[in-house]
Amino acid sequence: MSLKAPRGTVDTLPKDAKKWQYVESKIKSICETFHFEEIRTPLFEHTEVFQRGVGDSTDIVQKEMYTFEDRGGRSLTLRPEGTAAVSRAYVENKLFGEPNQPVKLYYFAQMFRYERPQKGRMRQLNQFGVEVLGSADPAIDAEVIDLAMTSYRALGLKSLKLVINSLGDKESRDAHRQALVEHFSPHKEELCADCQLRLTQNPLRILDCKKDKDHPAMKTAPSILDYLNEESVAYFTKVKDYLTAMGIEYVVDPNLVRGLDYYNHTAFEIMSEAEGFGAITTLAGGGRYNGLIEELGGPNTPGIGFGMGIERLLMALEAENIEIPIEDRLDCFLVAVGEDTAKEAVRIVHELRANGIQADKDYQDRKMKGQFKAADRYKAKLVLILGEEELSKQVVMLKQMDNGEQVEVPLTQLVETIQVKLQGGNEA
Repeated sequence: MSLKAPRGTVDTLPKDAKKWQYVESKIKSICETFHFEEIRTPLFEHTEVFQRGVGDSTDIVQKEMYTFEDRGGRSLTLRPEGTAAVSRAYVENKLFGEPNQPVKLYYFAQMFRYERPQKGRMRQLNQFGVEVLGSADPAIDAEVIDLAMTSYRALGLKSLKLVINSLGDKESRDAHRQALVEHFSPHKEELCADCQLRLTQNPLRILDCKKDKDHPAMKTAPSILDYLNEESVAYFTKVKDYLTAMGIEYVVDPNLVRGLDYYNHTAFEIMSEAEGFGAITTLAGGGRYNGLIEELGGPNTPGIGFGMGIERLLMALEAENIEIPIEDRLDCFLVAVGEDTAKEAVRIVHELRANGIQADKDYQDRKMKGQFKAADRYKAKLVLILGEEELSKQVVMLKQMDNGEQVEVPLTQLVETIQVKLQGGNEA
């Protein structure tokens, strides 16, 4: 029997892992510039964290979670999204008591959702996300959006579209909810089974339905923007003003809703407009969730964040023909010839690595010609040649592969000489 990776999962091989590392490193650097700190939460949580934190009426909770019972009879769920898990950690570890507020966090994490696998949307997915907890300032909303846009721009993406909306405060949402119920109730039997359920549980999510998106009632559905109270209008206006001040272009879409129950006020999505990207254009999405921390047992704490799929980010880079600069050349390869050189070869490679020099050697017992071929495959910048004659003289032959220059170097001066060569110097 040939064992394969489970459906909806993929192996990230070394040549691709370097791309991931570059992207993650770039984003981490941006997070530090924005003064965000990393948080890491468990791969699985008590199921209640997501039932309460994501919402019972969401597709994630109803259809997509990997839930299992452990040997102690506890219901556990593989993490389907990051916000609820980070919020649980915030409450449990009393981060609301920290002197520095708000708490600004970022994470790189694997998520698990049972849905139909498609390109850039697998059952095991990798996500970058940020959460800011402890501030109700609209400027934080704009900062979070700015961080996401800065990350994409820094990686070279240009064909981007930022879409924003306001879901309002509770009073505004309740008024809009009632209007949606009154609007869609006469068409209930024409809606899909999910939307018939949403009509009583969370009618706002009808606007996000893929099956009923072309239904005539969708085009005439009440807009949340018509139900925003004075406070919600003022809040949304400030967010837009801050984005404009930063030179960030946006489009307001009154039908933009997020698929999770905890959102209010600002909601946003960033989409790719690159030709050939695919039908699903969303790269990142997020918004404000001012009641979530209370729902998880914490104090009244405002919050905002977003999630960004790394697979979809890599797809967008490919769609815009952006090459990720990957350094795939080896600094130094040691060619050892003769039985007596084995021990010294191991010692030399160890010494080079201890001094921060990337080094490797042959472990296949190849002849000298085969070792040089290996050095070529590794694109080695320098090749060291250690034979029995060199060993007796306590030297190695150092060859620069770009110009073929070859010099004899005493072992006592090897580290220093290599460091100079790698920095572009010519000292022997």
